[in-house]
Amino acid sequence: MITKPDKNKVRKKRHTRVRAKLSGTTTRPRLNVYRSNKNIYAQLIDDTKGVTLASASTLDKDLNLESNSNIEAAQKVGELVAKRAVEKGVKAVVFDRGGYLYHGRIKALAEAARENGLEF
Repeated sequence: MITKPDKNKVRKKRHTRVRAKLSGTTTRPRLNVYRSNKNIYAQLIDDTKGVTLASASTLDKDLNLESNSNIEAAQKVGELVAKRAVEKGVKAVVFDRGGYLYHGRIKALAEAARENGLEF
């Protein structure tokens, strides 16, 4: 009997492969995205120092979302992380989609971050 592969295990394998080639620097930090079933999280990470520069998620109180797990919520998180990054003086980032396909909530977050001043 053949069993279905664990989606998260496959995603983590893909993410490890991508992270081998991708790294955030002080001038160009990594925009990391994590998606759970209920929420979506984004952080700007400087891998040389091991520091998170800015972060945003659907759990932030100032977003006032009715649903945390849809495309609109992902767009709001993308806008918020971009605004926080621009406040810190960061314009250019490296996008780390976390092994997820560039589709749906991940795509919405990325496009909203681009529209609000981040370049990647």
